[in-house]
Amino acid sequence: MIFVGGLPFSCRYPENENVVSLLENPVLVTSSNSFKATPVKKVSHSQQADLKKTAYVKHVYVFQREFATVDPKLVKYVGTDEVTTCVGVAIRNRESGMISVAHMDSPRIVEFGLTQMLSLLVDPDVDAILDVHLIGGFDDEPDKVAHQEASQFGSHERRGGYSLPLISKIVEVLVISARKFHLQTFCVLGHNTIRDSGGNTNPIINGFLVETFGGAVIPAAFDRNSRCPDELVRRIRVSVSSLDPQWKGKLLETYDTHHDKFQIAPCSWSRKWQDYALTLQQYSDLEVLHECSTSPSAEGPDFVENERRVFNYLIKFPDWIETFPKNMPRIFERVSDGGWIRCN
Repeated sequence: MIFVGGLPFSCRYPENENVVSLLENPVLVTSSNSFKATPVKKVSHSQQADLKKTAYVKHVYVFQREFATVDPKLVKYVGTDEVTTCVGVAIRNRESGMISVAHMDSPRIVEFGLTQMLSLLVDPDVDAILDVHLIGGFDDEPDKVAHQEASQFGSHERRGGYSLPLISKIVEVLVISARKFHLQTFCVLGHNTIRDSGGNTNPIINGFLVETFGGAVIPAAFDRNSRCPDELVRRIRVSVSSLDPQWKGKLLETYDTHHDKFQIAPCSWSRKWQDYALTLQQYSDLEVLHECSTSPSAEGPDFVENERRVFNYLIKFPDWIETFPKNMPRIFERVSDGGWIRCN
């Protein structure tokens, strides 16, 4: 069940009408405008580590298709970025202060993914009040410039329309749930869309963090060093998990809530990924962008570089067991400067 401004949300059918109604709700319009007007917080581990007079601020970063549930007694921030056609979901238990954040990229992972998020947030027998923030996704109409460029080398068909089905599914699952979800932020679709000089639509906000002490949500951008630990292997899992049966319909597990450790759960891939990576590595940067992104004009400046790093890893390590020996998770603990060290 969804509440807005303390009142039950009146559901409509078909489900897309619920999304339209929420987009038009005055309370959510105001909260979206306020959220977009908040300055973007830039998160950088190297900058924080250099401030000798300031204690390192602990944070947890969530990649695409991952989730993490954090305890405010152990972590100050939890967040994600690189959100284009995806949606960032933050759920906070008002009583305990526990927060779960996920970076959802497909309607197929929404239902079970929300169950995963709630597993450490609520007691099944307690009627908890849960604050929810949905951020990301935009009116991803077919990309005019991207289509013209892609057609030059026969890439994907004209693309678009990824965000609405994902957001509709999230709203649908929240509506039919017996839990009480108080929707605080709905910065999605039209509320999160801007047009560039070429007429293409792009997201206004593509990242956020949650301050765990009070639950405030802030636009954010993370640098590579702050997307740790195991940044590259976690990017690999985003790509290969779509063909790993154990992760079908699920969010990827990353974080040990109770011990403030990362436990990167194993994900398998076949040697066909090496062949695919070898092929893509021969592509131009523009071809890589169009082959690997659902929204080429909306990606960050390091998108292609990160994709090529993934290709190189898959070429070097075609057998997944080299990355996850004995099918065990990769475990990381924090060190004194806020960095991470692998301990297995």
